[in-house]
Amino acid sequence: MTSRRVDFDAVTAGRDMAPARLTVGIVSAGRVGSALGAALERAGHVVFGVCAISDVSVRRARTRLPDSEILSIEEVAARSELLLLAVPDAELAGLVQGLARARVVRPRTIVAHTSGANGVGVLAPLAEVGAVALAIHPAMTFTGHDEDLRRLANACFGITAADEVGYAIAQSLVIEMGGEPVRVPEDSRMLYHAALAHGSNHLLTVVVDALAALRVALDGPGLLGQQEIDDQPGGLAERLLAPLASAALDNALRRGQSALTGPVARGDADAVAAHLSAMAAVDSRLAEGYRALSLRTAERADAAPAIFELLEGH
Repeated sequence: MTSRRVDFDAVTAGRDMAPARLTVGIVSAGRVGSALGAALERAGHVVFGVCAISDVSVRRARTRLPDSEILSIEEVAARSELLLLAVPDAELAGLVQGLARARVVRPRTIVAHTSGANGVGVLAPLAEVGAVALAIHPAMTFTGHDEDLRRLANACFGITAADEVGYAIAQSLVIEMGGEPVRVPEDSRMLYHAALAHGSNHLLTVVVDALAALRVALDGPGLLGQQEIDDQPGGLAERLLAPLASAALDNALRRGQSALTGPVARGDADAVAAHLSAMAAVDSRLAEGYRALSLRTAERADAAPAIFELLEGH
C-alpha cells in the first residue's frame, strides 16, 4: 500500500475546510489506543493497522477496529500518515528510540503520543528525521468498555506541539474525536499530569476507603427486604455515599473553596477526634489517610488552632 503524504495546508486551513483524511496506525491496541482509533475512524480517518501483542489487545483490536490489520510495530510505523503511540509512559522513550534507529518513520509523518506526563521532547529522535511531533493526552480514565467512546465526547485533551502548525493539527484531531483541546506548555506537562492524577486517582482512593468504613459501620441485621452488606460494588454503601459524593464534587467544580463544609471547616475538633478514633478502630491506615486529608482541608479552610493542634499532635 502506497500512502500519500499529509497535505498540511488542508489540515491547517480555515474552519470551512475539513482536515485531510489520514491513514492511521496505532501502537498499541490497549484501552486508550483502541478508543482513540475508533473515534478517529468515526471522524472519517482510516485506521489501517494496529500493533497488538497480548490476547486481550488482539481481541480489543478486532472488536473496536475490525477493519484494521494486526501488524508489527515496524509495519505500522512505515505505512502511517498519523502514527499514534498509545503505550505506557515508561515504554514511550524506548519505543521512540527504537523507531528512530529502525528508520521506519518517514518525514512529514504526524507522530502523536498519548502520555500525560510527556510533551514533545520525548519524540525528538523522530522529529529530527522530519516527523511532526504531537502530545495528545485525553484527560479521561479508560475501562476498555463501551463507555470509553461516550466519555471522549465530554473529555478535554492536553495538547503540546513544537510550533503553531503542530498545535493546529492537534486541535483539529481532538475536535474531530469530539473532545476539547487544551494547550499545555512543554515545561508544564508533569505538573499537568500530577494534578490530574491527584484529582482522579486519589479521589478513587478516598471514595473506596470511605466505602470500606461504611461497610463496617452498616454491618449487621438490615431492614426487612433490604440488601445485606457485602464487599461487592454497587451495594448499599455505594448508594448511601453516591449522592453525597456526587454533590460534593459538583459543588467543588462549580463553587470552589466556598463549598467546603464539615467538622474541619467548622472547627469542631471534638468531632474530628472522634472520627479519627472510630476509623483507627477499623484500620489505622484509614485513620492516617483521614488525618492527612483533614490537615490539608484545615489549611485550605484556615481552620481554628484546635484543629491543627489535634491533627499535628501525633
